[in-house]
Amino acid sequence: ENENRTLPETVLLHDLKDSAITREQSVRKMKYLWEVMQATSAGYCADDRSNSGLTGGNAAKIGRAASVGKLIGDPFMFEVIEESLKTAECNACMKRIVAAPTAGSCGILPGVLIPLSRRHSADPGFDDKIIESLYVAAGFGQVTAARASVSGAEGGCQAEIGTAAAMAAAALTWIGGGTASQCSDAFAIALTNMLGLVCDPVAGLVEIPCINRNAAGAMTAVSSADMALAGISSDIPADEVIDCMKEVGDVMVAELRETGKGGLAGTPTGRDIAARVLQKNSFAEK
Repeated sequence: ENENRTLPETVLLHDLKDSAITREQSVRKMKYLWEVMQATSAGYCADDRSNSGLTGGNAAKIGRAASVGKLIGDPFMFEVIEESLKTAECNACMKRIVAAPTAGSCGILPGVLIPLSRRHSADPGFDDKIIESLYVAAGFGQVTAARASVSGAEGGCQAEIGTAAAMAAAALTWIGGGTASQCSDAFAIALTNMLGLVCDPVAGLVEIPCINRNAAGAMTAVSSADMALAGISSDIPADEVIDCMKEVGDVMVAELRETGKGGLAGTPTGRDIAARVLQKNSFAEK
């Protein structure tokens, strides 16, 4: 605001300085990432299954249920859930994704942006708005990585799904015509709602409950953006919420930080699933 620059432009200029690249190179790379997000969605196959056999086909279930009127929400909500699950399932099936900011949280940004791009497909220049929003998301993600962490092993799932949801909320707010301050509010609201989320992958795989959490994170992003655009501010500034997330992550026991030992991974069913996966892998090796 002091330098009379937009938020995306500010992030872009920092990228040029940090990466020692040209503006054209930076924008080209961001456009490429957006193209990959869309290609991942387009390449989703409901018949694909992960190597563990635990993952696959759920995104298609959302689409089918929505088409026959079985679901509660509205069409945009259905698309957000379906798209976030698509990318997260593609990750588990070893397909190409954009880590945004991590592979475990890769479904959230495309989950909210792809449905929005479809809604505005006839609007000239909307793709440019998407690219701007990705710079906004990247800027908030970089600050979070610097002040705290985006690693589930270091800070719990709040650092992965939480950060991704907050980045997506800021991106949506920018697309919706929000100010830089409103983007910050949306980010803070979303991250606040994810504080304390543990990282508890069953069998140590980024599948259960990680994939479904991508859908939940995407919905948190939408609601947080809507609150910010409505003029609701975060009582705690974004920087302080980030610092709080770090403090929470620092006191989490190791069992709740991606070790596959605590939380849902430590439940009787979680342990049974882990044993079956281990047995399946043992047979495969033989």
